[in-house]
Amino acid sequence: MNKDQFFKKLNLSLKSLSSEERKDILQDFQEHFEIGRVEGKTEEEISDSLGSPNHIAKELMAAHYLEKVEDTSTAGNILRAMWAVIGLGFFNLVIVLGPFIALVSVIFAGWVSGVAFIISPLLVLIDLVLYPGTFQFFDLFFSIALTGLGLLIAIGMLFATRAVSNGFIRYLNFNAKLVKGGLKHE
Repeated sequence: MNKDQFFKKLNLSLKSLSSEERKDILQDFQEHFEIGRVEGKTEEEISDSLGSPNHIAKELMAAHYLEKVEDTSTAGNILRAMWAVIGLGFFNLVIVLGPFIALVSVIFAGWVSGVAFIISPLLVLIDLVLYPGTFQFFDLFFSIALTGLGLLIAIGMLFATRAVSNGFIRYLNFNAKLVKGGLKHE
């Protein structure tokens, strides 16, 4: 593949990045071609040594989204980073998606439990309105105790959600580095 074909494919693969970021990346690869030309290599040899433009774009996108999620850790950024890392290889589909689904399920179940406990007094009041003859003080006091427990669970889930998010981001960074070329011991 010649230089023009390489740049067209790379530019097309990086379409989700801003034009300024794409321009910087393409300038970097322009320098690779200039250095290779000075060394006496042909455009085909240089593009072969750089690798597939699609694979390069996947690595750059993963790095971009991982940097973005480290700056602002929102659910959308985490999902984009996860999909970018999964895109680095089919093996990552199992290695990244499996733990992600398990962690999200546990976090979701914790939040549902906490919210359900918190709203339990409302359910007692609804029961009182619908069936006035069945009211018992035990139900009311038990639901108030559940509300306290629900508040504690919600506070715990807040910290757990933050910890799991940060841990998963570190795992995505580790996985991306591993896929890109192995880990280097420093």
